[in-house]
Amino acid sequence: MVARVRTALSALVVLFALLLPADFDELTPSAFLRVPVEAPAAVVLLLVLPARRRRPVAAVGGALLGLLLVVKFLDIGFDAVLYRPFDLVLDWPLLTPAVDYVDVTAGRAAAIGAVALAAVAAVAVLVLVTRSVLRLGGAVGAHRGAAVRAVAVAAVCAMSLPVASHGTSELVGDHARAVRAGLHDRTAFAAESAVDAFGDVPGDRLLTSLRGKDVLVVFVESYGRGAVEDAGVAAALADGTRRLAGRGYASRSAFLTSPTAGGGSWLAQATLLSGLWVDNQQRYRTLVASDRLTLGGAFRRAGWRSVGVMPGITQTWPEGLFFDYDRIYAAADLGYRGPRFGYATMPDQYVLAELERAERGPRDEPVMAVVTLLSSHAPWTPLPEALPWDGVGDGSVFGGMRAGAVPPETIFGRDPVEVRADYGRSVEYSVDTIVSYLETHGDDDLVVVLLGDHQPAQVVTGEGAGRDVPVTVVSQDRSVLARTDPWGWTDGLAPAAGAPVRPMSAFRDQFLGTFG
Repeated sequence: MVARVRTALSALVVLFALLLPADFDELTPSAFLRVPVEAPAAVVLLLVLPARRRRPVAAVGGALLGLLLVVKFLDIGFDAVLYRPFDLVLDWPLLTPAVDYVDVTAGRAAAIGAVALAAVAAVAVLVLVTRSVLRLGGAVGAHRGAAVRAVAVAAVCAMSLPVASHGTSELVGDHARAVRAGLHDRTAFAAESAVDAFGDVPGDRLLTSLRGKDVLVVFVESYGRGAVEDAGVAAALADGTRRLAGRGYASRSAFLTSPTAGGGSWLAQATLLSGLWVDNQQRYRTLVASDRLTLGGAFRRAGWRSVGVMPGITQTWPEGLFFDYDRIYAAADLGYRGPRFGYATMPDQYVLAELERAERGPRDEPVMAVVTLLSSHAPWTPLPEALPWDGVGDGSVFGGMRAGAVPPETIFGRDPVEVRADYGRSVEYSVDTIVSYLETHGDDDLVVVLLGDHQPAQVVTGEGAGRDVPVTVVSQDRSVLARTDPWGWTDGLAPAAGAPVRPMSAFRDQFLGTFG
């Protein structure tokens, strides 16, 4: 009796491994009400093998099925956050930011525990599935007649019923094709990056229409098309448009398609600044090892002081040399003395205040700054409160806010409605902060390019949200906006539903061509 129970449990483990979908949205009970055609095929193979070879073949097959189950779990996790399956060649470096996220939102002990648990779970899955297949292989050899009858029934069902599953073999094929494409992509991308229409343009011919103006390229974390469709964010954008119009500003907006979603901000920033489609870590490494002209490098060549304001950089960042900034302000360089708010090392208002103090205020030469704002980064709670700009100081004033009393929460396991509300409020805060900054520190010699880096995770957007992010140009100088007339962008901080959509990789050349 005990042996039969163990055999039945082994069969359930194998069926689970075969039937588990790799797509997060397909993870429903109905996904397991199917017939895996791989199961009868495997039984037939074990039946025709000599007895002495059956166990080694079952062991190898069990180990491969265990690895496949681990890959399925990775696919589900990546699909839930990044809208795509795990890439067996290119995605291993992305696990480090995931651990960093757990470290910030749940603590160092939780991060270490998560890594240890993941390693133990992977080994346990391999062992459990391998032992299950071995046990079933032994049962097939001991009960050949029953195995033949089971294969016959399963084969009929698999061929004639709509519940038949071919998902496992398709998954293996998809990953095999992805691995092959990843191995060939490096050479192709290196050749693509070597072709640059602006690479040899002299500085006196670059950005001639923006001479004397400070230019800020401001990335708002997780600011995607879904945010524009949120009622609260839409109201904040409409209010911001009215407030800025009262100060003499005009703005035009459209959409850019980001190379990533749910995370991977550095890929989006590299894409916009280089004019190349950087959608994986291999492309990123190839890019930063090249001499490709970036948007920051073009401004520097043309006579601007070029800086990167990166509050999310908390470790050594050798790749920063590629972006050709005169100076990089990482988190430690910004002098912040207040608490973290969720994942964000410091509030958006402090980042912009420090930019004004360190770069725009004391310098006569024009400044081009690429600025990353993190307050809208998951988990989107807690949020800072807005302060008078002359009261920001070194940020210690933020210490009395609820960030010191309420720890950040992970977005997973929480009520999605609550998570979406937190996300909307965080984007509203970022929009209000930027508008307030322009009201307080803007002038007719300031041009701002405001955009999102990627859509938030699917827990916010839902299925099929796409990868579009808003992009806006803001200026008091109407001649600057007049040059964008051919772009066809719509008026205001919020792009209209029918506003143009272009790949994010097209922006660099469009911008340099328009203003050069």
